[in-house]
Amino acid sequence: MKLRKMLFVVGNSRSGTTMMGRILGNHDDVFTFGELHFFGQLWSPASSTKLNISEAIELAAKLFCIQREGYRTHGGHQRFLEEARQFCQNITSYPISPVILFSEFLRFEASLNGNSIPCDQTPRNVFYIDEILKYYPQVKIINMIRDPRDVLLSQKRKWKRRFLGGTNLPIKESFRDWLNYHPITISRIWHTAVTAADKFSENDNVKSIYFEKLLAAPEDTVSHICDFVGIDYCQSLLKVPQVGSSVNADTPDSLGINPNRAGNWHDKNRNKGKLNSSELYISQKINGLLMRKHNYQTVMMRPNIFYLILNVVSFPIKSIGAFLFNINRIKNIRETLKRRL
Repeated sequence: MKLRKMLFVVGNSRSGTTMMGRILGNHDDVFTFGELHFFGQLWSPASSTKLNISEAIELAAKLFCIQREGYRTHGGHQRFLEEARQFCQNITSYPISPVILFSEFLRFEASLNGNSIPCDQTPRNVFYIDEILKYYPQVKIINMIRDPRDVLLSQKRKWKRRFLGGTNLPIKESFRDWLNYHPITISRIWHTAVTAADKFSENDNVKSIYFEKLLAAPEDTVSHICDFVGIDYCQSLLKVPQVGSSVNADTPDSLGINPNRAGNWHDKNRNKGKLNSSELYISQKINGLLMRKHNYQTVMMRPNIFYLILNVVSFPIKSIGAFLFNINRIKNIRETLKRRL
């Protein structure tokens, strides 16, 4: 039996995963999902329990709800129980593994939208590459990498998305974004995300793409991605709306890849988030060796001592607050913390 293609776009958050998902989603054969967060939030590799049909319906309803209403804006999944029940009744074998149910959901939803190749673009799946390769041997994984200082700037300003075009974002989510930001946490997660993907650098089913290269040479980069995935390249793939930035306001009517989205951290004219010297120092201190491995040049930085002390003192306070605010989004706390931090 011929294995059917599946795509996963992974990488550290704010590294261009959404843009890559949109590019692939412009292909006639590809359907790109929103962020589903199946791995880590809805299912944990630490649990191998199979699902009976009622448990499968519950999981499927959550997936339908997140996909239809958005990961950050969805309501209760109970409204999707009937649709989930109809979907699950077409699956003939129970009990069923959650990872198999997930793949069936991806294919079902892609087919419903007239496409044959599902594409999940949840960034934090970078911490679950091993499991994805294990359970889906037909998969192609595209890992996005971006300068950690630009990631830091984007994460710092992410809470302002509500005012840059993300008008449907609940205030609670804006507060969550503000609480989640700390230069030590964000820098450490970048390090673990890039390290996690580096373990698979020799795997034929995993390809790392630098965000900066995508912006500088979009045609060549996307053409190589298409060869990797096994789909035809066409110019229309590059016609993505310029939305989702944490630095600039959305311009959905402008289609194409904006090359100015790289290097904002050091451009004084565009550094609207104003990363201070201590934030840059922390980022480079934690990630310097890994940055140089991936050809990101560090710069000499003398931190402002006041801000450096403030960041150190505030770290445990903000970390505890972020943990408590996000605990309901974690399936297995110990496993998640180990993978991400």
